[in-house]
Order: sequence, then structure tokens, then C-alpha cells
Amino acid sequence: MKSTVDRGGAAQVVVSSGLTRRSFLSLSVALGGGLVVPLIFPVKGSRAAATRSPASATFAPNGFIRVTTDGRISVIIPYVEMGQGVYTSLTMLIAEELEVPISKIDVEHAPADDQLYANPIHGFQNTGDSLSVRVTWTPLRMAGATARTMLVCAAAARWNVPADSCRAENAEVLHPPSGRRLTYGALVADAAVMPVPEKVPLKDPAQFKLIGTSTPRIDTVAKSTGVAVYGIDVRFPGLLVASVASSPVKGGRVVKVDDHRAKAVKGVTQIVVLDDAVAVVGEHTGATRKGLALLDISWDAGPQGQYSTETLVAELAAASKRNGVVATKKGDVAASLATAAKRVDAVYQIPLLAHTMMEPMNCTVRLSRTHCELWLGSQAATRAQSAAAKITGLPLDAVEVHNQFLGGGFGRRAEFDVVEQAVRIAQKVDRPVKLIWSREEDVQHGFYRPYYYDVLSAGLDSSGTPVAWSHRVVGSSIIARIMPRFFKAGLDEDAVEGAYGPYTFPNLLIDYVRQESPALNTGFWRGVGSTHNAFMVEGFIDELAFTAKQDPVRYRANLLCEHPRARSVLERAASLAKWGDPLPTGSGRGVALAFAFGSYISNVAEVSVAPSGDVRIKRIVCVVDCGRAINPDTVVAQMQSGIVYGLSAALYGRITLKNGRVEQSNFHDYRALRTDQMPQLDISLVISSEDPGGVGELAVPCVAPAVVNAIFVATGKRLRTLPIKPEELKRA
Repeated sequence: MKSTVDRGGAAQVVVSSGLTRRSFLSLSVALGGGLVVPLIFPVKGSRAAATRSPASATFAPNGFIRVTTDGRISVIIPYVEMGQGVYTSLTMLIAEELEVPISKIDVEHAPADDQLYANPIHGFQNTGDSLSVRVTWTPLRMAGATARTMLVCAAAARWNVPADSCRAENAEVLHPPSGRRLTYGALVADAAVMPVPEKVPLKDPAQFKLIGTSTPRIDTVAKSTGVAVYGIDVRFPGLLVASVASSPVKGGRVVKVDDHRAKAVKGVTQIVVLDDAVAVVGEHTGATRKGLALLDISWDAGPQGQYSTETLVAELAAASKRNGVVATKKGDVAASLATAAKRVDAVYQIPLLAHTMMEPMNCTVRLSRTHCELWLGSQAATRAQSAAAKITGLPLDAVEVHNQFLGGGFGRRAEFDVVEQAVRIAQKVDRPVKLIWSREEDVQHGFYRPYYYDVLSAGLDSSGTPVAWSHRVVGSSIIARIMPRFFKAGLDEDAVEGAYGPYTFPNLLIDYVRQESPALNTGFWRGVGSTHNAFMVEGFIDELAFTAKQDPVRYRANLLCEHPRARSVLERAASLAKWGDPLPTGSGRGVALAFAFGSYISNVAEVSVAPSGDVRIKRIVCVVDCGRAINPDTVVAQMQSGIVYGLSAALYGRITLKNGRVEQSNFHDYRALRTDQMPQLDISLVISSEDPGGVGELAVPCVAPAVVNAIFVATGKRLRTLPIKPEELKRA
């Protein structure tokens, strides 16, 4: 996939990794004077660079920059663009050191290849965990600086002048003493025979021209004009469309299908019956959706046909009585709780949540006896590739993934269930087929954020200061399924992430109890561990401050001796929100704080609660310290979108089960925040020289706790379960 039109040229500059000088020179000659410089992505398990003969001119790099004779630079990036602005931010890193305007760079998405493009933290090629900028911050700048150095040396050699008398600027090399200048494109052939430098200096941050500036996103024009291609937009001659009805109960099976009315619909070409789903295939979506509605399907619900949300909660409550796997232990919590001046106990719960991306799940498949092609937007292209290979029996290199723009991901597009289903359908159809799930199918067959049932206890001394903190996390393990090598001795590190916040306690115990439900699938949801633990921790901290009769901001600040950056964002948020200023009756301010993805965030929410119990969020102040902000405008946009996402979940988000079936189906009963409910947002970024932290998921964790803490101030009612229910806040 390319974000802009590719502009070819006879000579190229290719930036790759793992090159020896010998292979560098061989490939340079083979490209007709192309320049190859190292782009060293931090990749686990990457294969060594292979030296190829000039005749074959084949090299598999980790990633590469390609500069053509017209001065265009193409950058191949292994992290997908799903609205978070990563194509722009990563391009800025290269453009800064390469000394080129960002407008001269085209972005191409990397092919599926774990050996070359594995995320260094997760060990496979994927986009998530707010890692894209964090793991490329140095490697991409090094790539740009190496290319710039070689181009400057090429110009100096042509002019027979010292390299340090030349400089790069605006995609040109200048020799100020003589006034000579050459474009990068004009230097490609010369640069191709320059030695690859072992080390190159990176810019002093004081010299940054692009990094740290609010730069327009490179995908904005394509997306706003409809040129950008998402998975759902893929079209080519001969393509059929499929609509599907999957078993409404996990593990259910098709018993019988009466399809005579569906077959009669004009444009329907075929009915495909799988063991757990029925698909209507046709020339266009209108026909397939109409045909699907006319199917009469009998289902065998299987063993989960009586499962309900009540069953799920009962299982979690029972599991919470078991001792968990210890994640963190300091001091003697049991003894400290027993001798504390006051003990506080609470159970917090958060519900199952769906992702509800704007673009429903979809996958296009073109299948032959020897080859399989997939078109979709995927956060984990190699997982999609492997799923298709397993079903078809084809070797991995016979499955080609064409990754597209993602219309939202949030963790849902790290899964490959839609790929499996699309390939199974394609095996029964003699033409390429595009499977598009309906919104109902999307909501009712998701990989939901787990339901968590957490037990917290704290002991306070006579001054109200916590002397002990205990937090038992009870819920499903996503890590055990997706990244089992990180699931060690029964501990899911993601499930307990942030389980005591950035706070310091003299006695501390965090443990985890894994409890899986057989009736549903769970998956990552825009920062899983942080989103649920911030709600639990920040709600409970507020309870402790109230018990101690202390101000919630000051109470938190006193526990942040090991995190001065956290204290700074907390106090700045309180100041900007005018914490302590009086509010009308029925209104309140609440605060929340989190350290997640290497960044710090604090929110202050101002809310009002009507006598009917209806909650109105009037204002949210959000202060962020994410280290050095590559593109501040993108950071602000991510905070805005994350707050909306978090508010939608806090106010309305809840997936429930009855008779094994998900009860919600669309935005009428799984609501999103509406325009007239949007609060005033005041986003403030801390100027920092620290290395970049993550921002894609950062805004979500603090939203719900700040709101419920504000509701407590407004009403005196403490909410320990989400979503917020107006009936519980209604005044008598």
C-alpha cells in the first residue's frame, strides 16, 4: 500500500539493513548506480543480509528508503496507519536527518515478514502497544543521517572539496564557498559508490527543524478526498462480495439452511454453508445483504447456549477467592493491614467492551491452487498470512498480504478470524471474493476487552497515609493466547499493568487470577491493562483520600516521590482546571492520573448530575508528558479521540450475554458519544527533552476514573462498576 503516488526513476537510493560493504557495492551496481544505506530497525530474529549477484539484484532488507533521480524518497514502514498519524511521525524522523521536506517523501507499507519487520518488543510484525515511534526513534533518524552523509560525500567528491565544507539542505547538497549546489536526485549514481559510514552523528535536538513542529499529516488529502483505499474499498474485475451470518453462540453449529428465497434474489450467485456460518455471495452488497435476510437458518447453540453475563460475573467472583500469581510484592501487606489505623476494602468491576471501529471487519481473497492474495487492513499482517497458509495448505511465501489503510483498529485488527472465514468461503467460490461483516456481525462476534473483577484493600495510618496496598486482578489473559511466550508461571503482565499506578507504598501486593469464559473471545482494546487498572486504582485512591479527609490532588501528590513527572502533570492539570474553585450544586470535579506506555497523563473532569441522574460532562482538562512530541498536533488529536473513546465506554460501553448470545448489535444499543454531548477539551502538552513515549492509547485510561470521581463530588455516590447508570444517581 502506498499513501501517495509512487514516482519511479532510473537510479534509486535504497536504505536497508544488514549490508556488508561487499553486498552494498554489488547491489549498487545492480541497481544501475543506486545508493544503498543501512536502515536498522530493532528487529528480533531478523535474518542476515544476503549478498546477491548483480544479475539477480535481490535483497531482503528490514526496511528501506528509496531515492530516485527526480529526488523522490520512498520510505517503507512496518507499522500501519489506522488514524494515529504514524506514517507522518515516522516520516518526520527520516526527513529531519535527511534534510528533506516531508512533501518529498512517499510512504509504502511493508510486506508481511516477521523475519524483517517483527516488532522488537512483541517478536512479530504488528502495530500496537503505542510502540511505533518509541522503537524507531533512533533507527529511523540514523537511516536518514546515513543517507544524508553519503550524499554529501558524493557531492564533495564530484567537486573535489572537503566534505565538511558542504552541507545538506532542502534535498540538495550545497557548497557555500563556491555557491554550487546539486539535488539529491542528481547525486544518486555518485553516492552509490561511496563507502557506507560505520557511524554518523545525529542532530543536536536544538537543530531540529521538523521534529517538534505541528506538521500536516501526509494522509490527510487522500483521506479527505476519498482517494485513500481501505480494506473495504478494494475492487478489481471479477470480484464478488460476501455477507455472512455466523453462529450467534460461540461453538455453535449450522443444523439446516433453507436458502430458496435467498437464491432467488437478483445478483446472488451462491450460498456457502460452513460448519459455523452461512455466507451469501453475489455481485454486490445490496444483493448479498438482501439474500442474507431471507435465509432461514437453524442453529445448534452447543454447550454455551445458556451462558449469561450473570454466569460470567459469578465465575469471576468465585475466582477472586483464590490466591493469585504474585506480580509484585514488597514488605508484609497482611501484617500492615492487620495493624493499620483504618482499613478500606472495595470490589471494582468493568464490563466487556466491543471495539466498534468505523470500518467493519472485512477481507478480500483471491485464491488459486498455488497462490493466495489477501487485501485487508491488519495490525498483524503476518498473523493474517499464517492463518491463510494454514487453511489453504499453501507455503507461507505463497500467501501475499496487501495491507491497506485501517478504518480504526484499537486491537481488533490484530486478530485474524475474519481472514480465516474469508478464506474458507473463497475455497468454495470460483472467483475472488470480498467478505464484509455487517455492523451487527461486528458487534456480536468481537474479541472483547475482558470483564475484570478486582479486589482492592488498603491500610491507612493515623494521618490517613497508606501503609499497605493490595490489588487482586481477576480476568481473562489475552497475553496467554496471543503472545504465550510472555505468559510465564500463570502471570499476565498486561493484566496487572498499572495495578498500583505510579504511586509508592511501603507494603505492596499485586496478584493475578486467570479466569476464562468459554462463551466469548477476549482481545486487546486500546490499552487493556492501563484502561481497566486506572479505573480501579484511581477510583480507590479517591476513596482513600475521602476516608483520610484530604484533598484528592494533594493526597496523590504525596505518593509520587518516585515519579516527579507524574506529580508535575497532576498539579498542572489541577491548576488549569482551577481545582478548588466553587461549583454549582450538583456539579463536581474529579481527577485521575496514569503512567502508561512510557508517558504520563492526568485528567480533571468537570461534570454535572441532574436530578434524573443524567450525567453531563462539561469539561475535561488533559495534561500529557509523552517525552519529546514528534508531531504535537498529532498528540493533541490522539488525546481528543482517546477522550471521546473513553467517554463512550464510561457512559454506555457494555457487552452483555443472554443464552450465550451478545445482546447488543449496533450503535442504537452500543452507543458512542454524540456531537451534542461533547465536552470542552483543554489539552496541554509538557515540553520535554525525554525520549518519546507512546500516545496512541494514552488518553483512554484516565477518562472514566476522572468522571466517576467527579460524580462522587457532585452526588456523594461512589461508582465502582461501569458503565455509569443514571438510575443509580437519581435523586429521591
